[in-house]
Amino acid sequence: MEQFSSFNAYIQKAITENWDQDALTDYQGITLQFHDVARKIEKLHILLENSGIKAGDKIAICGRNSAHWAVSFLGTLTYGAVAVPILHEFNGEQIHNIVNHSGAKILFIGDYAVKTINPEAMPQLEAIINIPDFSLLISRSESITYAREHLNMMFGSKYPKAFRKEHVHYYEDSAEELALINYTSGTTGFSKGVMLPYRALWGNVEFIIDRLGRQVHPGDNLLSILPMAHMYGMAVEFLFGFCHGCHLFFLTRLPSPAIIAQAFADVKPTLIVTVPLIIEKIIRKRVFPKIQNNRMRLLLQMPVVSKKVKERICQEVYNAFGGRAYEVIVGGAALSKEVEEFLLSINFPLTVGYGTTECAPLITYCDYKDFVAGCCGTPVDRMEVKILSSDPEHIPGEIVTRGTNVMLGYYLNDEATRQVIDDEGYYHTGDLGTMASTGHLFIRGRIKNMLLGANGQNVYPEEIEDKLNSMAMVSESVVVQRGEKLVALVHPDKDEIVNFSQQELEDIMEQNRQELNAVLPVYSRISTIELHEEEFAKTPKKSIKRYLYQNN
Repeated sequence: MEQFSSFNAYIQKAITENWDQDALTDYQGITLQFHDVARKIEKLHILLENSGIKAGDKIAICGRNSAHWAVSFLGTLTYGAVAVPILHEFNGEQIHNIVNHSGAKILFIGDYAVKTINPEAMPQLEAIINIPDFSLLISRSESITYAREHLNMMFGSKYPKAFRKEHVHYYEDSAEELALINYTSGTTGFSKGVMLPYRALWGNVEFIIDRLGRQVHPGDNLLSILPMAHMYGMAVEFLFGFCHGCHLFFLTRLPSPAIIAQAFADVKPTLIVTVPLIIEKIIRKRVFPKIQNNRMRLLLQMPVVSKKVKERICQEVYNAFGGRAYEVIVGGAALSKEVEEFLLSINFPLTVGYGTTECAPLITYCDYKDFVAGCCGTPVDRMEVKILSSDPEHIPGEIVTRGTNVMLGYYLNDEATRQVIDDEGYYHTGDLGTMASTGHLFIRGRIKNMLLGANGQNVYPEEIEDKLNSMAMVSESVVVQRGEKLVALVHPDKDEIVNFSQQELEDIMEQNRQELNAVLPVYSRISTIELHEEEFAKTPKKSIKRYLYQNN
């Protein structure tokens, strides 16, 4: 059995070794240095201790990414309490359910999420604390009220000659000990609470530092775009960045493409961690219009000129991401083949990873220099990955994995745990894939999403959607089954539809359907395309909630 060091030791080391360096910045707002973070963590510890909170008690955190969200989370773990991060996109009822189900005693809440909650719906909470200034919004305990009102006095009494780095001593965790409960966004019903032990956090951060620590250095800038309450953003952006001594910038507002583009230009991050939706919008809106003209197409077809043109295009794309990134890591959902092929054709430093909340999240990743088109990396350290198939290289089978990063199970749900973790300790992902002899993993779809053709053939809707999404006027699509027929629901490009009548738009879609069917097997051809006026509803990691459209 591998020896695990304390995960909180990573946090302690990062703080003491980078004491006077910038740590956390709200983009276009406040900056906290590592010693500021340590001071705020210590005050939270005094508040928790004097409120009767013990190691193992649950503390929920719900709000948009911010420096104080990070402090709330770090303060919880380094005290020995169990963090329950909640996506701020969840509605009030979902937040109430998670707080109540987890048994959280304290809720840290952001100024956006606070408008959606009803404290009376969470009767077991002892306090609700405002993330922006750590003020008490609700207190049901005299000890918490007293501790908050006298916090500065208590802090000054404990450290009369100033708070210094030698005072930083955090809770020493053990490998199997519960660190956090992360409630999956889910696509069906009420989400499950994923119990992640400290070893899973350690395994992820240890791997990322080992693989990227020589390219990303302490003091480098990182831009946190993905929600920290989601394991992908938490582990690969936030925890790695903080534990490695980087300077993290948080987009505290809704990250529109314009805001993200400006932030890239200002922050110039050394590493970019993103989801397909963000990178595809930047490429389709800012890059493709410049190169998809007759002159550029002609130049790209000329071997002598093509190399120089591609180098210039690559530099332009690189600059759009700030101009300093070692690589761009995409995860969370499938990347469009059109966009991936374009980026690889210009030698852009792109790589795609794969993981699940249940693995905190990493299962596979590879450096962009080892990246193969269509893959999502190779198994990360301390994780076994295999395909349940008679021919794993050619016939898709379920992806299963076991190792350091795998969860303890679902909180208070032994039956759901038994359904996904088998007797040998393998976690069954529910994803279909193949694996090359080199270890590169290729995702082929979700078992739950797989449709059956009229004669029993397996139809993977993601593969059809990927082709359709690259066609004229298509912004996004969902393929559903109605009886024995496949129907494509399409949300058209809203920037372009203003130039066309409804009949012209329908004619374009019919043309798309015919071109699409010409390259599909007979059993997976689309019978009709239906226009969908609104964007499809999505999970926080920006994958479409398919179940909402199956019976439309």
